[in-house]
Amino acid sequence: MLTDPASPPDARGPDGQIGAQNGARDGNGHADHARGPGGLVTLAFASIGVVYGDIGTSPLYALRESLVHATQGGTVTPSEVIGVVSMLIWALFVVVTLKYVVFILRADNRGEGGTLALMALAQKAFGRRSPIIFVLGIMGAALFTGDAIITPAISVLSAGEGLKLVSPLFEPYVIMITVAILVTLFAVQRGGTRRVSTWFSPIMLVWFAVIAALGVAHIGDAPQILHAFNPAYALDFLFSHGLISFVVMGSVFLAVTGAEALYADMGHFGRKPIQAAWIFFVFPALVLNYLGQGALILDNPATLSNPFYLMAPDWALLPLVLLATLATVIASQATITGAYSLARQAIQLGLLPRLEINHTSDTQEGQIYIPRVNRLLLIGVLLLVLMFRSSSSLASAYGIAVTASMVVDTCLLFFIVWRLWGWPAWGAAAFVSGFLVIELAFFSSNLLKLLDGGYVPVLIGAAMILIMWTWNRGTRMLEEKTHRDSIPTRDLIRMLEKSKPTRVPGAAIFLTSDPEVAPAALMHNLKHNKVLHERVVIVSVRTEDMPRVPESARCELEKFSDDFIRVTLHYGFMESPRVPAALASLRKAGLKFDIMTTSFFLGRRTLKASPSSGMPNWQDQLFIALSRQATNATDFFSIPSDRVVELGAQVAI
Repeated sequence: MLTDPASPPDARGPDGQIGAQNGARDGNGHADHARGPGGLVTLAFASIGVVYGDIGTSPLYALRESLVHATQGGTVTPSEVIGVVSMLIWALFVVVTLKYVVFILRADNRGEGGTLALMALAQKAFGRRSPIIFVLGIMGAALFTGDAIITPAISVLSAGEGLKLVSPLFEPYVIMITVAILVTLFAVQRGGTRRVSTWFSPIMLVWFAVIAALGVAHIGDAPQILHAFNPAYALDFLFSHGLISFVVMGSVFLAVTGAEALYADMGHFGRKPIQAAWIFFVFPALVLNYLGQGALILDNPATLSNPFYLMAPDWALLPLVLLATLATVIASQATITGAYSLARQAIQLGLLPRLEINHTSDTQEGQIYIPRVNRLLLIGVLLLVLMFRSSSSLASAYGIAVTASMVVDTCLLFFIVWRLWGWPAWGAAAFVSGFLVIELAFFSSNLLKLLDGGYVPVLIGAAMILIMWTWNRGTRMLEEKTHRDSIPTRDLIRMLEKSKPTRVPGAAIFLTSDPEVAPAALMHNLKHNKVLHERVVIVSVRTEDMPRVPESARCELEKFSDDFIRVTLHYGFMESPRVPAALASLRKAGLKFDIMTTSFFLGRRTLKASPSSGMPNWQDQLFIALSRQATNATDFFSIPSDRVVELGAQVAI
């Protein structure tokens, strides 16, 4: 059972803020994942298998699609080849190296990255909840969903198309083979990716070594391709081809898709290992491969049909196709696990209903599996493959979501540079505008693909924005209604001191989202059962604007009376709340907790639409439908089901 501690600890420091995250940090407060050169090399090697899968498989289609749009079905000229390769190289340098590797990786939220982490950091830097920052965060998260669906489809499909070069007999079966690979990929998610992921880095290391070697082997075919290092050739192509160059920019952007993964996966490896892997290995390999493809096309324009695979000698074609397939599966895996992490963050931040989250590792908190997200991703990916049926067609749908997501990251970066890094507003605006101009140009060029397939990520993103906005709005209005119609907890305690209800042995824990008012389950228990336990603990779970909260700052206790205690549990937006474990940890503070003599009382609400809810009827119905998809609180908070009492009520919203 529960007994009161002599002096309840407070999770907050003198400034009223949650304590810093555990673990070593560098002088700027960034997570220090690599202690010494050995740790840096090990983590840099590991990051290659997780972070760089998407951007690493772009050579399969980026140059081909860019030159196809540049020639408009005509004959390719040497100046066009050199100009497009130059655009690819400088896009990698400016967008990935300068923006993400040099600058955005420094804007970490206590060692974690990603759009929602960036949103939380910007909110903190702003000092208050800003609607603009909140909307930008929702947009970024929604757009990533579109990317998470398109990436597995285009990556695996582009690899499978290499089978047509091995033998024309494979052509009728490319779609079937792609579907089989994707179904298998999503099916194995249930068991976790820890064992499979141990193979990811060696495979991607071989992949980057092979594409670099292929590039080096063909640069000698047309050494003039080295002129592509001169940005003047890229600018000359842009200004001499009019509208065509604008269209080509949309395909050039395919080379930098996956750059956001550098930031999103920073928490797994740290800033320095990701930077080292890019600068010393991944970036050179990509540049060499694009140079080799360009030289091959200059030497033999007929190879434009598929320059990546035609770089390989005949004997190596089938092994290269198999290696490319493995690399694209790894790229897809990184996107899928990123979608799980994003969904959990969105749940914790109140943007999505509670979904079932399964932990697939006993030691790694970040290794999770969300069945409903997995099923929706698989359905979306298969629909895209069956609708578009080729990587060239899917390329038209690929760029819009990623470019828009990068624009969102840049806009959020402005608030961090201005308010957190202490730059003047005009300086921060001038700094981010350099990236913003380039990304808006890429975004505008991708908009030309809207009717050719670009509508797909737009529709997916719009649907996710609508869902997150509806859930957040409905939840907030429901909380306001509940608060307005409830009795303050302190008032209830004073009433109970006078009425003296029947007391029963043991402890009762009531979970509530609003600790200031009496939980509905408590009121129903008093009304219908007319009893009260010897010890009453009101528990609320609060999500902080940080990825993880240290154990030392997990719990905050407040004593209302001799038999009423309020406990506030603090979790980061990348953590799963495990209430019994948190309560058990309070034993160190003198709070004795015995799960076998404790009952958890949970309220289960059945929602009904109301004309006076403040939302249109269609949004009421959508909110109610979303609420039915939520997993029960017992599973979400990891409470033993045999210790739970649920009390239901109908609530009009």
